Amino acid sequence: MKKAAQEESSIQKKSPKGWIIAGCLLALLLAGMMIILTQFNIETIQVTGNVHYTDEEIIQMVVGDEYGKNTLFLYLRYKLQPMEEIPFVEKVDVEYISNHVVTITVYEKALAGCVQFMNEYMYFDKDGIVLESSSEKMPDIPCITGIRFDTMVMYEPLPIEDKDFFYTVLTLTQLLQKYDLQIDDIRFTAQNEIILYHGDVKVLLGDGSNIEEQISELGNILQSIEGKSGTLYMKDYTIEKGDVVFRENN
Repeated sequence: MKKAAQEESSIQKKSPKGWIIAGCLLALLLAGMMIILTQFNIETIQVTGNVHYTDEEIIQMVVGDEYGKNTLFLYLRYKLQPMEEIPFVEKVDVEYISNHVVTITVYEKALAGCVQFMNEYMYFDKDGIVLESSSEKMPDIPCITGIRFDTMVMYEPLPIEDKDFFYTVLTLTQLLQKYDLQIDDIRFTAQNEIILYHGDVKVLLGDGSNIEEQISELGNILQSIEGKSGTLYMKDYTIEKGDVVFRENN
């Protein structure tokens, strides 16, 4: 009994010291947390390379909520776990300029057009490779209609068996990108003639046999009829002839 009482007395004597150590450790932990929160808080986020998404959307997807707006936490998060894929984006580079400044560089997929398949928009690049699928239509990517598909495979070419027709589709979308023409939709008729839609203007291009000359001049013509509504006939257009007729809607 005497020995037990002595051991209990010894524990009681050590308890204040233990509390002091625990308090010191807690104080150090709190001090460390304050340093992390104040010395590594993100004050400036710079976003470059984004077209389809706003700066705010990219920041939300990459940085996240308030708990993620810390350079140290952000660095550790992507060291331990890869960044989730973002639709229409090839990759994202996050650069830590300082403890308070982060730069996000966005590399978007080079999309040339899209087609509809099973209630989805299938986006392809200038080579006709399907890169992305989405239930949403991107406003600055022309959608091609009038082509029917039985299958569609991601990261493979558009399943168009007619190679000449496939080449026409690619040539058209490449030219639209080259001349920076904002076309809302592209339609191929049953006779494989091409119709472009630009706002309230419908452009008839014919069978595409002279498509390079047509598209090279189309931008100037659309500027001259900006704000008007009607049909632009360019089926017989050549640089030599210059045959263009615009019939304005009444």
